[in-house]
Amino acid sequence: MSSRERLFLYRLLFGLLLLSLWELTSGRLIDPFWISSPSRVFLYLREVTVDGSIFGHLAVTLYETAAGFIIGAVIGIGAGFLLARTETVAQVLDPYIVAFNGIPRIALAPLFIIWFGIGPNSKVILVVIVVSFLTFFNTFAGVKGVDQELTNVLRIMGASERQVMFKVTIPATIPWITTGLKLSVPYALVGAVVGEFIASSKGLGYLINYNTGLFSTTGALGGILVLALIVVVINEAISRAEAHLLRWRPREEGRPQREGY
Repeated sequence: MSSRERLFLYRLLFGLLLLSLWELTSGRLIDPFWISSPSRVFLYLREVTVDGSIFGHLAVTLYETAAGFIIGAVIGIGAGFLLARTETVAQVLDPYIVAFNGIPRIALAPLFIIWFGIGPNSKVILVVIVVSFLTFFNTFAGVKGVDQELTNVLRIMGASERQVMFKVTIPATIPWITTGLKLSVPYALVGAVVGEFIASSKGLGYLINYNTGLFSTTGALGGILVLALIVVVINEAISRAEAHLLRWRPREEGRPQREGY
């Protein structure tokens, strides 16, 4: 068994252990009204999947999250590179960036709904704000942390600024960027769901809020589990993309050269 397969097995067993503890606790130690149970939640998810009612909500939330995530990542990464290479502009904008970043996003959600309506646009813009700041700060720190001696050596050897950017700066900054993207995934979903909580007629946030209003713990937890699954899938996709982009890095010292040994 390879190390990857072994890790997957350990994760699966741990997840099954948590679900088993939840199932045993429900109805024995805690009233199912408060925590439902995995069996009830899975039956609920099966029901809404078979009748197709969940797909409309899922599509809306995924659209809001994906559109806001992509736009916010492009803005944040681009601004991070730009300001990291223009010191004066970065110093001028620093207090304004800090001040705007300090505003709670949930405080902006009602304003965005007033300005852009209760449709997906207001949630997309909220997600853009959340993601752009997270990716900006990580990208900015990554670019500022690039080894200056290495870039100076390349310039002495006749490398252009474009070559320095693509050969040193971007590869060295990729781990920072992917970390920012990973951190942004759950917050992007939070932004979309919070917007749906406040005003929406579609989406997983609306579905969770609707079930909560009916005191249906099962329905609310079903929506939450779907959100958690989305985060895990997107995070895994980003991790695989990071591993592909950083395949040029040497293996860590002492790391096994072949899996399974």
